[in-house]
Amino acid sequence: MSERRQLINLAYRLLGSLADAEDVVQETYTRWYAMSRQQQEAIASPGAWLTKVAGRICLDLLGSARVRRERYVGEWIPEPLPDRTEWIDGRGGGTADPADRITLDESINMAFLVVLESMTPAERVSFILHEVFRYSFVEVAEIVGRTPAACRQLASSARRRIRASRALAAPPAVRAGLVRDFKQAWEAKDIDALMGLLDPDATMIADGGGVVSAALHPIEGGEQIARYIVAIAAMAPGLTILERTVNGQPGLVAQRDGVTVTVAAFDVPGDRITRIWAVRNPEKLWPWTVEPQR
Repeated sequence: MSERRQLINLAYRLLGSLADAEDVVQETYTRWYAMSRQQQEAIASPGAWLTKVAGRICLDLLGSARVRRERYVGEWIPEPLPDRTEWIDGRGGGTADPADRITLDESINMAFLVVLESMTPAERVSFILHEVFRYSFVEVAEIVGRTPAACRQLASSARRRIRASRALAAPPAVRAGLVRDFKQAWEAKDIDALMGLLDPDATMIADGGGVVSAALHPIEGGEQIARYIVAIAAMAPGLTILERTVNGQPGLVAQRDGVTVTVAAFDVPGDRITRIWAVRNPEKLWPWTVEPQR
């Protein structure tokens, strides 16, 4: 059971859903306990066996997830992760340039997870296992079912996508300050102040999943975003907005009567907010109201 956090870490980054990650780990342990004691004792490294099984389950789920997300109502955003479920138990080591490595902290931010969504299942699994969790390509190949050379190419392709999407992030204090100013301007329904915080070409994506109201398409432009969220505030009296860490970055949580109704993540590469991801689908907000198992 000491491997559970490692498996949750892996499955969440592969699937973008803590709920699905929990299911994967449950299924992995079901398969372990379905074996006889002799079969279990014959496995030299139970941790490696569990990781291999969890990785293969995730690979299968990623294939079917593409089909499900094509039928999803509106935009699909990875499930936001609160501070209290950020489990970091990665493997050290590796011979690549440390500057090219993706850290466990960075690999849970929303911008990173959104880029992962554009990858094929095999690319995503190869990249996360090697770049984030430091597995060798020989080990990755056993999970993905391809040769080590093929897995190296998959990870390289994924790395190029990540590099192309990455911008220099503003210092943490600057990011936190901008998000705090955004909160205050939102509460004040100050469109001009909001426009001053948003990049003119900013994008906002909302995810209601067809369960609750949300914009079905991305909202483009700082002015359009500012007017949209002020209109939301006007239609939702009694909304409480809180500063919270969302996927390791400064974010905001909107609550009504103590119930979390929206979790917003922000991308702040410079002195303006360039992207906002607002998750409203209540099926994705359960980690913000239910105390996770430890």
